[in-house]
Amino acid sequence: MARIGVDVGGTNTDLVLECSHGVFYHKVPTTLKNQSIGVVDGVQGICRKAGIAPSEVQMIVHGTTTATNITIEHNGSECGMITTQGFRDILHIGRHKRPYNFSLHFDVPWQSQPLVKRRNRIAVRERILPPSGEVAEPLDEQAVREACALFRKRGINSVVIGFMFAFLNDSHERRAKEIVLEEMPDAYVTLSSEVANVMREYERFSTAAMNSYVGPKTAYYLRDLDARLREAGVLSKLRIMQSNGGVSTVDACARKPIRILMSGPAGGVIGGASEGEMAGTPNIITVDIGGTSADVSTIPGGTVKIMNPRDTYVSGHPVLTPMIDLITIGAGGGSVAHIDAAGAFHVGPRSAGSEPGPACYGRGGTEPTVTDAQIVLGRLDPDMALGGDLKLDPALSFAAVETMIAEPLGMTVIEAALGIIRIVNNNMALAIRSNSVARGIDPREFSIMPFGGAGPLHGVALAEAISARDVIVPVAPGITAAVGLLKTDLQYEHTEAVIVELTKAGVAEIDRINMALESLRAAVRAELDGDGIPREQQQITVLAECRYHGQGFELRATMPDGPVTEANRATILDSFHDQHQQDYGYSYRQAEVELITLRAIGSASVPRIVIPKIAPTDGSSIDQALMFVRPTTFDDGRTLETPRYDRDKLLAGDHVPGPAILHQHNATTLVPPGYVAETLDHGNTRIRAISA
Repeated sequence: MARIGVDVGGTNTDLVLECSHGVFYHKVPTTLKNQSIGVVDGVQGICRKAGIAPSEVQMIVHGTTTATNITIEHNGSECGMITTQGFRDILHIGRHKRPYNFSLHFDVPWQSQPLVKRRNRIAVRERILPPSGEVAEPLDEQAVREACALFRKRGINSVVIGFMFAFLNDSHERRAKEIVLEEMPDAYVTLSSEVANVMREYERFSTAAMNSYVGPKTAYYLRDLDARLREAGVLSKLRIMQSNGGVSTVDACARKPIRILMSGPAGGVIGGASEGEMAGTPNIITVDIGGTSADVSTIPGGTVKIMNPRDTYVSGHPVLTPMIDLITIGAGGGSVAHIDAAGAFHVGPRSAGSEPGPACYGRGGTEPTVTDAQIVLGRLDPDMALGGDLKLDPALSFAAVETMIAEPLGMTVIEAALGIIRIVNNNMALAIRSNSVARGIDPREFSIMPFGGAGPLHGVALAEAISARDVIVPVAPGITAAVGLLKTDLQYEHTEAVIVELTKAGVAEIDRINMALESLRAAVRAELDGDGIPREQQQITVLAECRYHGQGFELRATMPDGPVTEANRATILDSFHDQHQQDYGYSYRQAEVELITLRAIGSASVPRIVIPKIAPTDGSSIDQALMFVRPTTFDDGRTLETPRYDRDKLLAGDHVPGPAILHQHNATTLVPPGYVAETLDHGNTRIRAISA
């Protein structure tokens, strides 16, 4: 069975192929104007590399940043919204939160960059009553038709429908959608009850608005990619990585693109967790450093964490969809170093990307980047980038660093380049601490795992900055996110609001819970059935999201097997108390517990990519991997003659003392003086201080 994982980043598109011939890796530049062109080129290229025809590929799993980039660049669709009369300004008011409590100068994204402009938010008469979901006032259908006429006049073709208390009774939203599609047959329509069927109207409306904002472009990209692959002779299933670490179908993600807002970074976290397992190291902090950004995630005990819903913000907007717990900052190989008007020295978040790219690319870029600084310091060999496939011009790097940084600050070029590296490392170290130390996790008990094309150049410096135990470099660092795509399962999630006081629930309330359970299981089964998954391979887990009476947010609790009864509801209560104790350090075992939402997660296991072991060392010298020796400048300012080794020729058990640089096609690994790199069983590498 031939399978391909494709991860599209801001600079490069990474691919991994597993087939009967072995595991193959490939990297091509991202085509920013239409990412699908680069994906198809990469798929055809890696098939040639493996010696198979594209038609032999049976599955492609894709991690994409298309939806993410739309939110970052604020170039989504102009949306119209139909909402309940009196609640037109929910999206503007939000929660009255200040992003920075003590700052006099701050931006409020939901007001400065609204997903739906106020003039396009149309209020209509309708009313559902809580907590029963009873209809108090019927939907004004004529007002909905008039709103559609206004949208047509304004050229709006993406419509959000969000009514108060639709999570208790969605009949008005569903009827409004029918009317919109009668009046605007080609419209892209999102119902709040379809994408976030939970309480909290602001977050629910924001989630629905985000879905319509990114939906049309994302749906076009996914379907265009599917069509282009078929034109190229690839007839396999195309699956998309979701923000929660599972994969889904093109149609499902085109309808609900909010599921893939963190699609790209999620693959890296899954791949990092798998690499940690191969290295026998469950406590991992992954740092995925590409050309544009760095994604940081903490994996304690080998368990990938899912963010608390109250923390799931994208570009400043709350989005109620499950996401892997990670932080993204603008720090990568293409991050631009610059001096601001006040004379301060910055690196990022702006990136040179792949077009024009760093100055050394020779594509017209003149600003110095992190990659240019690495070349100035001799840590990147300009004739060895991508195994020699990408030729870099070191003179352009020297000129950019000298002109833009060194001369204005009165530094030497080497000092300026070291400054660039130190600043970007410090920015990443701060992000790592916010995802670990700030959450009660001690980095001294964790290994740093740097990957992405630029990651292994920064690994040891980051480990020193946060006092991590050691550094583990994956087998193919530049392709780790793509590898993670082939290590995940199909996964779908559905929610239903069921607001019940569990402690006092009687027969009627328990019947409501069980009816909702059956409805959720049926919805998840329908999606898995539609994906062709046999019933015996389907796994469905239901979770209860509960809180103490009066609390603001919920925690997940375990549900009993089978229907809920008065006898087994204690399973839910005890699980909630235990989770509260674990998260907050205390619990109130006698307090009232409210069930707020039921969440069903349907999954189906797929074959995982298997990374083969490499041959063990025979005890001979590592000189068989030695390539050449060149001067390299390290963080302490010393310039040393540093040997380069072909990492692919090192055997399991080989030890390479620093200073050294390990070359491979998709990444370069820096081993500073005082450190040693040990090759592990699968070709991954552990770097530790010699004195440790």
